[in-house]
Amino acid sequence: MKKRLSHVQIIAFGYLLMILIGAGLLMLPFASNPGSDVNFTKALFTASSASCVTGLALCDTATTWTMFGQAVLLVLIQIGGLGFMTIATFFFLMMRKRMGLYNRETMVESINTSHIGGIMRLSGIITLGTFMFEGLGAIALSFRFIPEFGWGKGIWYSVFHSISAFCNAGFDLMGVKEPFSSFVDYHDDPLVNITLMLLITVGALGFLVWEDIMKCGIKWRKYKLHTKLVLATTLGLFVFGTIVFFFLEKDFTGAGKSVGLRILEAMFSAVTPRTAGFNTVDTAALSETSTLLTIMYMLIGGSPGSTAGGVKTTTVCIILIFVCNSFIGRRRTTIFGRTISDETLKKSICVLAFNVSLGLIATILICGIYKLPLLDIVFECYSAINTVGMTTGITRELSGAGIYIVAFLMYLGRVGSVTFAVALLGKRAKRQIEYPTEDITVG
Repeated sequence: MKKRLSHVQIIAFGYLLMILIGAGLLMLPFASNPGSDVNFTKALFTASSASCVTGLALCDTATTWTMFGQAVLLVLIQIGGLGFMTIATFFFLMMRKRMGLYNRETMVESINTSHIGGIMRLSGIITLGTFMFEGLGAIALSFRFIPEFGWGKGIWYSVFHSISAFCNAGFDLMGVKEPFSSFVDYHDDPLVNITLMLLITVGALGFLVWEDIMKCGIKWRKYKLHTKLVLATTLGLFVFGTIVFFFLEKDFTGAGKSVGLRILEAMFSAVTPRTAGFNTVDTAALSETSTLLTIMYMLIGGSPGSTAGGVKTTTVCIILIFVCNSFIGRRRTTIFGRTISDETLKKSICVLAFNVSLGLIATILICGIYKLPLLDIVFECYSAINTVGMTTGITRELSGAGIYIVAFLMYLGRVGSVTFAVALLGKRAKRQIEYPTEDITVG
């Protein structure tokens, strides 16, 4: 009997196939500018970064790739951000064809939901909502880029950066000003900053939160627990990050700047590590404390079923709720009048432990190969595994094994490290042996 691939295996292999196809297209002679010296390693790394919506790059996007190459990256970003199963489901809807149960279950796994009912309708909402937000973002950015770059390039830059921001990809074309400069030249531009922050945040909230808000409006009490946790955590991280970055960078990247400008930069610094990858201040110039806080934000990332990476806001929130409940003597993990299941708590701890461990293992490997500052390597590894794309500049100093380690981290981050492990192991054994319980001393 022919054995079917599991749903997680389809997702894992689907992203791998997309990366390889993208690398092949980027290797075409007309995909890169003359003298760019593009080889397979650079093409594979770039395709991995785009497909996994990360943004780390070995070569500057604007000066290395032609219009065709940039378009390839944009398609990879869009598919990688939405998930290839979402795109496939949308085409099923457009052609008015029914989707089989097996494909529906794969779609459920792809967007990280537990309800198979209404999955086709949700896919339509995801795709149309994405195009709507990206279109609005492009219109807003065009008011800045068309006057600066002209109609053709201005429209292209507006569309490219709107999609890149919404998909939390971190790719930009601002290398035309200075290679790898990101949005540093626009650090004092409210229109660009606010538009990008809104796109990043909406993309990182997650498709399930969109659906809940559409259904319930602004009635907080009617929201599902998932939506409440996502919104509360997102707002808390934004406010906390803005305040802390504002004070931490007073004598560093904020030195000599007005209070208003420092607030704008702090707001952007609180949003972009989760997990957009843009920057309006020089990341390498951040204070060590700000760098550590950025790593923490990169690890947290966005929310489940979104375009963002990281261990997800709900994962960290559930663990913190469990710790707080334990301190006050509650036997159950409860919040907002609801109890969180032990299975959800176990999964949250597993996801966090997996990502932290993978980041540390990669850090040790790269430290053993290259003589680079430890904090910069930690920053790079957690930027990759959490599909952020921010860098202190060491990406371009990597070669050989280091490049493939970072590329593999980006792949794991997008597919999901735990998902990837399950894909390799296949189905778990049906029979599980129950052993006697025995207490051990901890703490």
